[in-house]
Amino acid sequence: MIVFDLNCSQGHSFEGWFKDGAEFTSQRRRKLVVCPACGDTKVDRALSAPRVNRGTSRASASAVAGSSGKTPQKAVAGDGPTPEAIKAAMLQLRKYVETNADYVGERFPEEARKIHNGEADARGIYGEASEEDAEALREEGVEVQRVPWIRHDS
Repeated sequence: MIVFDLNCSQGHSFEGWFKDGAEFTSQRRRKLVVCPACGDTKVDRALSAPRVNRGTSRASASAVAGSSGKTPQKAVAGDGPTPEAIKAAMLQLRKYVETNADYVGERFPEEARKIHNGEADARGIYGEASEEDAEALREEGVEVQRVPWIRHDS
């Protein structure tokens, strides 16, 4: 993972985490890079040396199946990401999922099984699932990931 210092057109500074520079460019072009302070999608890299983060941890919230992208979730003391950067990354994740997957709500476990078993078209989906449902899906071999989910206006 690479961390870039970013600036929006309104003058806010924040960090963004990306697989590589090409991923930043791709997400920026699709307006998936969002300023956590004002929601502006006109974002550019600030002049700085990039920092590479190597560790990740997992958090719980909404369930996502069939998503090929992974978003880093790392919190460290000292020179780690700021709360604003974490919020920006979580908002980016949410926007990516909402743009690239179908919302199936509480039918998530049922729909994920149908896709896994070839009874429904393969596609990315997201929705609600209890931790028990998500674990049962994993045990059945269904690729499922619980992800942090925050409101756009938080």
